[in-house]
Amino acid sequence: MKSASRILLISNSTLHGRGYLDHAEAEIKSVLDHAKTVLFFPYALHDRDGYAAKATARFGAMGYEMNSAHAAQNPQKAIAETDAIFIGGGNTFRLLKALQDLELIESIRRRIREGAPYIGSSAGSNVAGPTIKTTKDMPIVQPRSFDALGLVPFQISPHFQDPDPTSKHMGETQEERIVQFLEENETPVLGMREGAWVRVRGRSVTLGGSNGARIFRRGENPVEAVTGDEISELVGAPDDH
Repeated sequence: MKSASRILLISNSTLHGRGYLDHAEAEIKSVLDHAKTVLFFPYALHDRDGYAAKATARFGAMGYEMNSAHAAQNPQKAIAETDAIFIGGGNTFRLLKALQDLELIESIRRRIREGAPYIGSSAGSNVAGPTIKTTKDMPIVQPRSFDALGLVPFQISPHFQDPDPTSKHMGETQEERIVQFLEENETPVLGMREGAWVRVRGRSVTLGGSNGARIFRRGENPVEAVTGDEISELVGAPDDH
């Protein structure tokens, strides 16, 4: 029997004018609940030591003990023993490749099924979906596949930017790229603007934070969602059975 999901997927770790994870601190504490230890995955950035130090200091200020998977002698054992998991942002392709190369995907899935809270930010949110096909990142490395953790049944597109009607840039907008994804794929896409996050509790999926999101479904017009909206009927909900 799977435990009810406790998942927080944050669009961005730093909101303009505020410090690292400041805008999401209250929600992070709510998701972690009684957890004491958090295992951090710094693989989306090249400087793993520096990234781990930054995250460790921030979570320490919130009262949590943090360890980094990259420094563990046995990462699978560290995953099995941690109370919670946090995967930070950076390059999504580099992150997924590391998780695949180190054979950590199934260990993370198992720990979340057992009830450990999962927090992802930016690339860490991208990998929580079925695939990373809706990331905005450049493929600087090549993972063995685009298949990701599959903790939620919908695609994440963080840092969503609305088309600017005054812009003279002639390239594709993020919305156009998501529409192209849906021409080839069935999975709904949640485009989260800066400052937004989505909270999963069991089979409930609720949008939080600021600035809202756009939900894209194949063959349908995009739907606007605002803070407080329960969106599981639009994006699907994790199977917690």
